[in-house]
Amino acid sequence: MAKMDMGLIGLAVMGENLVLNMESKGFGVAVFNRTVSKVDDFMNGRGKGKNIVGCHSIEELCANLDTPRKVMLMVKAGKAVDDFIELVLPHLEPGDIVIDGGNSHFPDTIRRTQYLESKGFRYIGTGVSGGEEGALLGPSIMPGGSPSAWEYVKPVLQAISAKTEDGTPCCDWVGEGGAGHFVKMVHNGIEYGDMQMICETYHLMKHALGMTNPEMHEVFTEWNSAELDSYLIEITRDILGYKDEDGNEVVDLILDTAGQKGTGKWTVIAALDEGQPLTLIGEAVFARCLSAIKEERVQAAKLFKPVGAKFDGDKKAFVNDLRKALYASKIVSYAQGYQLMRAAAKTYGWNLNYGGIALMWRGGCIIRSAFLGKIKEAFAHNPELGNLLIDPFFKSAVEDAQASWRRVISTAVNLGLPAPAMSAALSYFDGYRSERLPANLLQAQRDYFGAHTYERVDKPRGEFFHTNWTGRGGTTSASTYIA
Repeated sequence: MAKMDMGLIGLAVMGENLVLNMESKGFGVAVFNRTVSKVDDFMNGRGKGKNIVGCHSIEELCANLDTPRKVMLMVKAGKAVDDFIELVLPHLEPGDIVIDGGNSHFPDTIRRTQYLESKGFRYIGTGVSGGEEGALLGPSIMPGGSPSAWEYVKPVLQAISAKTEDGTPCCDWVGEGGAGHFVKMVHNGIEYGDMQMICETYHLMKHALGMTNPEMHEVFTEWNSAELDSYLIEITRDILGYKDEDGNEVVDLILDTAGQKGTGKWTVIAALDEGQPLTLIGEAVFARCLSAIKEERVQAAKLFKPVGAKFDGDKKAFVNDLRKALYASKIVSYAQGYQLMRAAAKTYGWNLNYGGIALMWRGGCIIRSAFLGKIKEAFAHNPELGNLLIDPFFKSAVEDAQASWRRVISTAVNLGLPAPAMSAALSYFDGYRSERLPANLLQAQRDYFGAHTYERVDKPRGEFFHTNWTGRGGTTSASTYIA
């Protein structure tokens, strides 16, 4: 019997669909699952009659693979990945490749890459985005790890990935070590931000303007054919237009407590580690946390009277303001995400292709949108672009949206309606465009109570000074720390 091109362990929804995707592109796949009955169920069901071999042990799976063997793990992130690596390695030979396609934390991928390479094996940690439909029809794939493994996994991963309009695969090499999973993590953080901003827009439409779900459905339908054209706007349109068999508008029946799996939190922690102001995504994560304390919010709502103000402006004009505010905030979200990737690349020695990353996100993934083409163009025009806000296209877009953005945030504040992500985006923009911020006072405070020193506007950067503010502090100063 012919050897298979790929082995896959983990036949949950994503794993099953990836197997079927690979097989449909002409690759033979050997499969295994810890609960072996799932292998038989799959082979008697969706995998029946296809170029797929069901295996009842890891040894059998590895024996059915062409060399260098490529074994893809689609198991729960964390300890399960390490456990399966240890189970797989005894059945591999030097040069064989282990691929982790789950949502692993990038430091784990760095560690695992080093571990497998030290034993003569190769490792790929790849982000896979697009959910179960993407896994079957073409996801966005972000591989990193051992560079020498790429030539062997490239034909499979690029074949099964989503494609842009011109046929370019939404999959390319990201970088060494944990680069692939880092980029996937930032993708998920941006996803958190996009979703939160859309929810804030919906909330203002509903509670400030009193719009019905069918009315909002129409607005999101219109928006999805313009600059906000994206998967998340598209599914929001569909959700707002959906009714169950009893005629109920399902979105209104869903409890307002959001879940999360942790990748947004990881993104914010990474930003803190890198000293990057990822304010919008941070607020999106905290908004989910706030939503989760439903009982406290219900109690607080009884204690505090509503603001009582009503919207008395032009509703149609305000809907247009919301469109522009959402677009400008989205630009800030990506600007912050790219700043984080740039900082991490410097820390870990990754040579990231920022335009290429935008291209990988153009299709298959949750944040796919027409907007990403403009990001690719920005980095094609200037590969050393420091911040998306400086690019001529995005600068013009934000300037055009500024008045609308401010009207939306001020209206939300006056009506007592929370808009944490869009507010954070505007505050970041105002801070970023400020030549002088009040951090001079902050540094004076730090120097006053902790002798932390400061730099002076009339001296070269890198010279530090201390003032004896009270006359009792002496001349000894503390060491400096700059994030």
